[in-house]
Amino acid sequence: MSEKEFDVVVIGGGPAGYVCSLKAAQLGMKVACIEKRPSLGGTCLNEGCIPSKALLHSSYAYYSAKKHFDVLGVECSDVRLNLKKMMGNKSRIVMELSQGIEFLFKKNKVTRFTGTGRISVKGDMEKKSVIIDQTETVHAKYIVIATGSEAAELPFVKCDEENILSSRGALQLDSVPESMIIVGGGAIGLEMASIWSRLGTEVTLIEYADRVAAASDGEVSDYLLKSLIKQGIKFHLSSKITEVKKEKFISATFEKDAKRESISAEKILVAIGRRPHSTDIGIELEKNPSGFIKVDKNFQTSIPGIYAIGDVIPGVMLAHKAEEEGVAVAEILAGRTGHVGWIPSVIYTHPEVASVGKTEEELKAIGIKYKASKFPFAANSRAKTTNDTEGFVKILVDEHDTILGVHIIGPSASSLIAEAVLAMEYGASAEDIARTCHSHPDLNEAMKEAALGAFFKPLHS
Repeated sequence: MSEKEFDVVVIGGGPAGYVCSLKAAQLGMKVACIEKRPSLGGTCLNEGCIPSKALLHSSYAYYSAKKHFDVLGVECSDVRLNLKKMMGNKSRIVMELSQGIEFLFKKNKVTRFTGTGRISVKGDMEKKSVIIDQTETVHAKYIVIATGSEAAELPFVKCDEENILSSRGALQLDSVPESMIIVGGGAIGLEMASIWSRLGTEVTLIEYADRVAAASDGEVSDYLLKSLIKQGIKFHLSSKITEVKKEKFISATFEKDAKRESISAEKILVAIGRRPHSTDIGIELEKNPSGFIKVDKNFQTSIPGIYAIGDVIPGVMLAHKAEEEGVAVAEILAGRTGHVGWIPSVIYTHPEVASVGKTEEELKAIGIKYKASKFPFAANSRAKTTNDTEGFVKILVDEHDTILGVHIIGPSASSLIAEAVLAMEYGASAEDIARTCHSHPDLNEAMKEAALGAFFKPLHS
């Protein structure tokens, strides 16, 4: 069994792990990264964020060609779907991005191992080991666990990725199903519903909560639901799924208002969240009841010198949050001060949803006085020019005009939210945004107008 010495060994090559590896190497440390997949990038790149966004883009182009182009003077009389080519484009994007990470590893002299790493700590706590598939052992002063997460399953049915799907299977279908049931109305469920509905599938979504995107601002959630219903997606809210049967079609039974109802479809997609990969790592670490590894403010676990980041620790399970933690831990290990600030969340439906900070519901629950200012994209000139005027920007401020939260539903919300994150990171006021010159005509003027409304009055509403 070969053995090698490193300063830092990172277990996991997803957004948390590969970013941590690169940053640590850039800070002068000798780094190894262990990833069980043949390709780097983790769930996000291989079967999550990236392939789903590729299909969201392609499916919306197809949908627009059929539904919206004629308004622009572009008449498409014979729009046809080539799903094989669409899936091929998705796969090409994934491959190129994964190869890009491989290149960055070589450029920054990160040693990459393929296999499953299990930690071993014996005697001298200064020297920790990771055994890779029982064939190689690497030693390091610091170990960073970035093993990510996996799709959660219903307790009474297993995903076979043919008819009973997780998000992974839903991104690899070779034909468009006639019908699909989706269990779960969070980001994954809503994005998958959007993709397949646009391509011609009759989609019915079952959600346990009384609204979709339950973590979002209530007004945003309500607006999104109405928009998706207009797009042809059916919803059963406040509904608890109790049974799934695999017969000629997939039958799903759910309870709502003390009544039981069953519906059938060709496929069913389970999108009820994700659970951490915190087992089979070789050692026992302190975890919370949900299986997330407990860490301190510096991301150190219950064993000194062993750190954990990303989906495997408590907090929102987002790739950009994982990346920020990867950078922070690398800086901490290099003797610097790591920092993770405000984390935005995005749902890539159409209209897009993006938010940062507190919602109105959260502020009311904790008794903080606030003012809400909202500006509609229907009054934004750039949105008018693209015929994409759904939604609004909402800014929440306290009595001193400090921004408490920003919630956007509408075109390019995923990009517009960055200004709000930056503002909150630096403790800016709504007036600070309002007095900043924004380009015209542009969607970002909706942010400026909402900010104007927060401390005085909007100009164009």
